[in-house]
Amino acid sequence: MKILVKLSLVAAVLVMCGNAASAQKFGTINVQELIMAMPDRDSAVSKLQKFEEELGNQMETIQVELNTKYLDYQKKQDSMTVSVRQLKEKELEDLQRRMQEFQQVAQQDYQKMQQDLMTPVITKAQDAIKRVGKAQGLTFVFDVSSGGVIYQDEATVVDILPMVKQDLGI
Repeated sequence: MKILVKLSLVAAVLVMCGNAASAQKFGTINVQELIMAMPDRDSAVSKLQKFEEELGNQMETIQVELNTKYLDYQKKQDSMTVSVRQLKEKELEDLQRRMQEFQQVAQQDYQKMQQDLMTPVITKAQDAIKRVGKAQGLTFVFDVSSGGVIYQDEATVVDILPMVKQDLGI
């Protein structure tokens, strides 16, 4: 008798789990496509390009200075005393080192600015996806742009990209 009760209980649990699983709704979205369509992203990219151009101009100025001093050194090196030649060589080495340091700092600054500008855009997109997912009663939303979804049955999965775009006013 106890075995019959246990089997009945297990069967009931399996039926309930099966019903719960069938009630789940899944959605997909191409997050990259969404972010590319956001006006906030265009503004961030524009600011980032301007910053990159400024860094490039500063780098070019340092490079021109280095090239000018090196060419001057080459022209006059034979007529320089040993101590002046050593001083000029040290000056060139210091300028080369400063240029390399500038490149490293500029790259870090660029990455930081990129993160600072894109984080609010990504957060806004994620918040909209969550709102739409909740409004649609979805259990999961998969990002198809990341390649994580290998197969999806188009009839049972909801593409929420149009709804998220509408939510964001795009």
